[in-house]
Amino acid sequence: MAELGQDILEAVAKHEQPVSSLQLAEKLHQDHQKIIGAIKSLQGIPGLIEAEPESRTLWVLTPEGKEIATKGSHEYRVLQMVPAEGQKLDEIKKSFQYGQIGVNKALEQQWIEIDKKATGGPIIRAKKPASDIKDEVREIIQKLEAGDFLGVPDPVKADVKKRKLAQEQILKSLLVSKGPNFATSISKAETDLTVDMLAKNAWKEKRFKEYNFDALGVPPSAGYFHPLLKVRTEFRQIFLEMGFEEMPTNNFVENSFWNFDALFVPQQHPARDVQDTFFVSDPKETIRLPSQRYVDLVKQVHSQGAFNSAGYNYEWDDTETKRNILRTHTTAVSARMLRRLALKGFKPAKYFSIDRVFRNENLDATHLAEFHQIEGVVADYDLSLGHLKGVLSEFFKKLGITQLRFKPAYNPYTEPSMEIFSYHAGLAKWVEVGNSGVFRPEMLLPMGLPENVSVIAWGLSLERPTMIKYGIDNIRDLVGHKVDLQMVQSNPVCILDDRTEKMEDKKK
Repeated sequence: MAELGQDILEAVAKHEQPVSSLQLAEKLHQDHQKIIGAIKSLQGIPGLIEAEPESRTLWVLTPEGKEIATKGSHEYRVLQMVPAEGQKLDEIKKSFQYGQIGVNKALEQQWIEIDKKATGGPIIRAKKPASDIKDEVREIIQKLEAGDFLGVPDPVKADVKKRKLAQEQILKSLLVSKGPNFATSISKAETDLTVDMLAKNAWKEKRFKEYNFDALGVPPSAGYFHPLLKVRTEFRQIFLEMGFEEMPTNNFVENSFWNFDALFVPQQHPARDVQDTFFVSDPKETIRLPSQRYVDLVKQVHSQGAFNSAGYNYEWDDTETKRNILRTHTTAVSARMLRRLALKGFKPAKYFSIDRVFRNENLDATHLAEFHQIEGVVADYDLSLGHLKGVLSEFFKKLGITQLRFKPAYNPYTEPSMEIFSYHAGLAKWVEVGNSGVFRPEMLLPMGLPENVSVIAWGLSLERPTMIKYGIDNIRDLVGHKVDLQMVQSNPVCILDDRTEKMEDKKK
């Protein structure tokens, strides 16, 4: 690079007027980008050279445009091929690659006409001889190729661009001229004042590089939180503020009993098929189920009915309940916690979890085979649908969502059940943001919970609010091997809208 800089200085010294970096690249037989790099390096020496940016427009012919420049426009070539007695349309079209285009353009110019009633098929006849017509398209293309842009009107250029005969390119370069301290030799500026320079007074003859007080220095290497973790932290803080206790969710592999049977999901339910659930092949079955009494009560509720419920009336399969799977929801963890609550002696409790679940989904811009589920559970005496709506309103209010609607829905383990919708101002419509319901007695009573205990619950995904918060359209740009690490590094900490407004109010 130093040798190239020296060559540039010597070339500039021979010119009184500024020299283009394109000229320097041609003269020094170097790549233009290398010349630009060397010029910028020379600019680091104060007063040595001056460089001003310039740009100019070039027109580069496409292969089709090059063919027109050498052989003539398609329409003119078609006209040349038509003899006095006429020519068959099919033969003209097949005569060269752009024959069809040439016929269409020649018809637009009214140079030819087509006799569709002629014997043997349509025939093209010339309305004017080629010698009386000027091939203006070819002349325009040749002018653009030669750089004569002023000789071509802008509307004509636009038509050439539309026909994809030539493409406009902006070529950027630098105009280099001598600076106030110009010299053909480069003296390297010193960066450090050494003891030897001070001892010999050599520093008086040295040129030192100016100190940049605005430089930030090299940023320290560190890890960065993924956007999902940032949004998860915010949700977790909201739950803690509302007095919830976090559930342990560190078991991704679950057995079918806790994931389905304990939740009153029948063994023939479609969600238990391989099309929806990932089954573990090794170990295929669990060796650890809860107490036999609890399992028998769940079995009875399913197959025969119990606790004033008719059940599903099917033959229970012990093998099915032992199958290991990748959990399809964190509600399996909620079931474990409620069973533990019943065994210890019931006390009102509020639980939450935010963790990964797995479903055999078709992958697209909004679905993956694994995602995060946010779940909230409240267990207390005589809770109703009104309590559920009140808790949900307060929860979503802390997210900055105040316009809510509830729609009746069906879940095997909640009754009544509600889908939660929020008004999205940007989309100008109501969008689904979660699901909720009251856990069924068929799920709670076999656990040993008192009859007057109700459990309300709701859930939503973590990925959807994260994508909305950070403006991500495709979930594969948020999770997986396509994630942009720069996006992870540069995105800010997540603060949900309503909480942001409260912080601004405090500042005022």
